[in-house]
Amino acid sequence: MSDHLEAEGQYLNPETITQKNKQNVTLVTGGSGLLGSTLIKLLLRSGENIKAIYRQEIPNIEGKENVTWIKADILDVVSLEEAMKDVEYVYHCAAIVSFNAQRKNELFQTNVAGTANVVNACLASTVKKLCFVSSVAAFGKSKRNVEINEKTTWSEASNSSNYGKSKYLAEIEVWRGIAEGLDAVIVNPSIVLGPGDWSKGSTKIFKTAYEEFQWFTEGVTGFVDVKDVARAMIQLMNSSIANERFILSGYNKNYKEVFTMAALAFQKKPPVKKVSRLMAGIVWRAEAVKSLFTNEDPLVTKETAQAAQEVVYFDNSKLNQFLPSFTYTPFNETIESICLELKEKNKLK
Repeated sequence: MSDHLEAEGQYLNPETITQKNKQNVTLVTGGSGLLGSTLIKLLLRSGENIKAIYRQEIPNIEGKENVTWIKADILDVVSLEEAMKDVEYVYHCAAIVSFNAQRKNELFQTNVAGTANVVNACLASTVKKLCFVSSVAAFGKSKRNVEINEKTTWSEASNSSNYGKSKYLAEIEVWRGIAEGLDAVIVNPSIVLGPGDWSKGSTKIFKTAYEEFQWFTEGVTGFVDVKDVARAMIQLMNSSIANERFILSGYNKNYKEVFTMAALAFQKKPPVKKVSRLMAGIVWRAEAVKSLFTNEDPLVTKETAQAAQEVVYFDNSKLNQFLPSFTYTPFNETIESICLELKEKNKLK
């Protein structure tokens, strides 16, 4: 076990969590997602009393029998209020991440109206503190060569991302709750990396690398280990910190480097062909036409094609001002451990 993984235990040592916290009930929404299930695993190590909301399937995680699983929908106010009974701490991870224009209404319903429901249920119950998982997409686009930080503001005129706008509006619902007396923290992760379902989401990066996809872009963005996001959330919730937002982004990396590291960890050939803006435009248009016939999310959309070409840097220093001992997992360890878990999970050679 690496020094970093050993250090992970110090953040979750039961001795560092008050007896009161152990006795109280913690609710996790989106418990079956990559972040939600990772968060639950870490919370279980600290002995917390956990409820978790899921929509379709209970995740197959170690210790799941020690969780009170509730099949509910955050758009269903009655079931949500029922889930909040006796709860004092809430981690709101449930959301839809999609850049498919066809899912715009679903995106805003779940991410905005659903978050409003969670905030209202917290205010109407015994909840003491909420941790809301937003996204760096809520900051919108930055000016050229300017790092994005927590003071970066959303500009309607320069941002066309429905997903980013939905998370921005969801944050406004949380700030409303804060104004009405709810203690809360907001976290804004960059691209979250973890050993989830590699047929969708950010984990698709690893499937693409394993299949030796030869194309790359030179865009730059932030990446963060899912375990680091969960650790930061737990530390923030177990502290007196409230009514603040934090960028959670371990490293700014270009896509070529990330795909190359993943390919090499799988002992596969890394990408060698650069994708031009013209080619990216052709691909997303072709995928849009294809999705009309298949009724499936396109693999590449206009938003994702443009994002893959952009150079965006994130300033993650604010978190360390509030949690000085927090450190991110070295990036090579993140890539190597995820590739190893995915090989075992998918029975790869």
